[in-house]
Amino acid sequence: MSDDRNGHQSHLTLYIVSGLVFLLLAFAGILTYRGAQKSQEADAKAAQLSLELSKAGLRVPTTDAIAGVLGDDGGAVCQDPGNALRRATLYGMLTNGAAGPGLRPIVADNNALRGQLAIMKVYCPQHLETLQQVANELKLAKTVRE
Repeated sequence: MSDDRNGHQSHLTLYIVSGLVFLLLAFAGILTYRGAQKSQEADAKAAQLSLELSKAGLRVPTTDAIAGVLGDDGGAVCQDPGNALRRATLYGMLTNGAAGPGLRPIVADNNALRGQLAIMKVYCPQHLETLQQVANELKLAKTVRE
C-alpha cells in the first residue's frame, strides 16, 4: 500500500512540475512575441508604394494591407529577385494558363510587371535594375482592354 501511495505522490509531483514549466514557457512566449507590430518605416514605405501604384494606374490596396504584407523590408519580393527560381516563377506566371503540353508563353500586357517594379523601387531599389533587365527581355504589348 505504501508503494502505491509513493507512486501516486511522484505522479502528482511530476504533474505539478510539468504544469509550472508549461506556464513559465507560455508566459515567456507571451512576453517575447513581436508579431504584427508595424513600424513607422513600414507605414511610410506603404504610403510611398500606394503613391507609386496610383501613378502607374494600378489598383491600390490599403496602406495597412501593404505594410502587413511587405513590412519595412519588402519581404519575399526583395529576397534575391534575380535568381533562377524567382525568374522561373515570373516566367511561369506569364503563360496562357494551360497545364502540361498546352502550356505556352504569351505576349504579356505592359502592366504585367508595373506593380512588381513599383514594389522594388520603394522597398529594394538595389535590385530594381536586375528586374528591369528581366522585364526588358520580355515581349510585352497592350493586350488588356480597359
